[in-house]
Amino acid sequence: MTILLPLTIAYLLGSIPSGLWIGHLFYQKNLREFGSGNTGTTNTFRILGPKAGTIVFLMDFLKGTLATLLPIWFASEGVSPLLFGLLAVVGHTLPIFAQFKGGKAVATSAGMLFGYAPLYCLFLIAIFIVSLYLTSMISLSSIIAAASAILSVFILPAFGLILPAYDWVLCLIIVFVAGIVILRHRDNLHRIRLKTENLVPWGLNLTHQKKKK
Repeated sequence: MTILLPLTIAYLLGSIPSGLWIGHLFYQKNLREFGSGNTGTTNTFRILGPKAGTIVFLMDFLKGTLATLLPIWFASEGVSPLLFGLLAVVGHTLPIFAQFKGGKAVATSAGMLFGYAPLYCLFLIAIFIVSLYLTSMISLSSIIAAASAILSVFILPAFGLILPAYDWVLCLIIVFVAGIVILRHRDNLHRIRLKTENLVPWGLNLTHQKKKK
């Protein structure tokens, strides 16, 4: 019972559809009817603007971080904090408060990592920012960061860098969560191949996507 309650709270935290609720409450817009139809950070930035997008990102990020810290507050022993963070990621992807149709889990996954291994999280954020500058695409940058997470979680501990030792729970969850992130970007990969993916107004656009007028 001690473990079941925080696990449930972790899922419910992740299920909070930040973008959907902010769109409805403050902008009278349903994000599912605009842009990509996604309720996450990227589509919020695109449809509702940078202020709303920043708030949604922070809320989604903190969902993962707070969920990872739940076992400390509930004194739940014997279960990795990552499992609580993972339930927040599952909640974000399959939210009970939004008909089980959620976001792509990038921000919540990053928040989960920040709560468990902050230096490793910052390392992946740096990869994301560099990728964003080179490609001008949040989608491709998210995919690159996810793929880098899968590789680095096995490589870095071998050299004692950032991750000092192998944490097999972390390895398994990284592979699982990064796989979700990549799979949730299938449509984006298709648009990237067609050179029609949405761009941010920053960076080099090295893949030469067609800029929308």
